[in-house]
Amino acid sequence: MKKLLKWMRFGLAGLAGLLIVAVAGVYLLSSMQLNKSYTVEPEPVAIPTAAAAIAEGQRQYTTHGCGDCHSPDGAGALVIDDPLFGRISGSNLTPGAGGIGQSYSDLDWVRAIRHGVAPDGRPLLVMPSHEYNPLNDDDLGAIMAYLKSMPPVDHQPPANTVGLLGRILLVTGLVPVLPAGRINHAAPRPTAVARGATVEYGYYLSQSCIGCHGEGLSGGAIPGLPPEPPLPRNLTPDA
Repeated sequence: MKKLLKWMRFGLAGLAGLLIVAVAGVYLLSSMQLNKSYTVEPEPVAIPTAAAAIAEGQRQYTTHGCGDCHSPDGAGALVIDDPLFGRISGSNLTPGAGGIGQSYSDLDWVRAIRHGVAPDGRPLLVMPSHEYNPLNDDDLGAIMAYLKSMPPVDHQPPANTVGLLGRILLVTGLVPVLPAGRINHAAPRPTAVARGATVEYGYYLSQSCIGCHGEGLSGGAIPGLPPEPPLPRNLTPDA
């Protein structure tokens, strides 16, 4: 009996040691990705000034779900506040106190939206740029025109943190915690697709839907998130 207890203690100690090594490895690998610096020099995008273009930018801001993280007025919203995953807040996009609108240049907006990279080269947390990267210059320019027209809102979002679960999801690649790592930053910028009731234009629009509905738009649980209803619907013709 004493020998059995002794070996059980050795086994538990060994498992604890392996767990410590695994956690340390996760923190090391995730920290390397979180602190990675990207050098992205995007091409400039023409920003329209007409009221119709700004209205179109507002429509795209809404339909692309930007307000879900940045709030409808652009002041930023708390997206995730979980001890295991971390605390993620959308930036204040306005020129008010605590906002980035007062300091971002036109190229900074392109870099952030299309590439998921901040002006200092760090990757932006859960910024779905892998979905916005296919936006052509006309649509991106309209969004930027709307962002630059936002009235200032004084709000300082809390600092973002990444917990153990968030780091595990980052290292395993199950969830795009840092979408900048999934983007080919050297690829040619997207070409414009003629608007109309065509498969080509529909596919272009659907690129912002895959984050929730999946690559095949078949819906179901989102990888890395709890499978709790309401789940994204199956958008295909399947019964």
